[in-house]
Amino acid sequence: MATDVWLAVGLGNPGDRYRATRHNVGHMVVDELAGRMGESFRRHPRANAVVVEGRPVPGGPKLVLAKSNGFMNVSGGPVSQLAQYYSVPIEQLIVIHDELDLPFDTLKLKRGGGHGGHNGLRDISSALGPDYLRVRVGVGRPPGRQDAADYVLRPFGSTERDTLGVLLQDAADAVELIMERGLVDAQQVVHAKVK
Repeated sequence: MATDVWLAVGLGNPGDRYRATRHNVGHMVVDELAGRMGESFRRHPRANAVVVEGRPVPGGPKLVLAKSNGFMNVSGGPVSQLAQYYSVPIEQLIVIHDELDLPFDTLKLKRGGGHGGHNGLRDISSALGPDYLRVRVGVGRPPGRQDAADYVLRPFGSTERDTLGVLLQDAADAVELIMERGLVDAQQVVHAKVK
């Protein structure tokens, strides 16, 4: 049953140590969306998360932005609690996360699928099933033989930082497009962009 509320969760790890890392790109995207709404995150009363509530378009559906206060690999509990608290159906849950299998500065949108080794997605799928929407933000594969886990916990490189702001804006636009026009139309717009 569709409601007037969407939940967009940006995945990441808490604390200054992780703030600028590739693994926290989901947090960065919801920060961009919160800035657009002119709102600040506040602690949620029932879930281990911080949230912003607002309407990106006056008179449009309500959007709840969320970041878990816990670590990435235990995202399922807070996301499940928030979805229940706001009565958000899984069709209106959008999870924004880093994606190793996409080149940096690339976005892909989809519903459902596996977790691809991403522990945040694994835990959310375990709690809610896999059929939520995903905004996959490409961070690329690590160079050489660098371990993927180490790579995503490092900050973006200087060349990447030059275009990171635009990537975050594009990902925030994608969330708004999904809400406004649905997944298929949003995919046609986002996937048609050539970088």
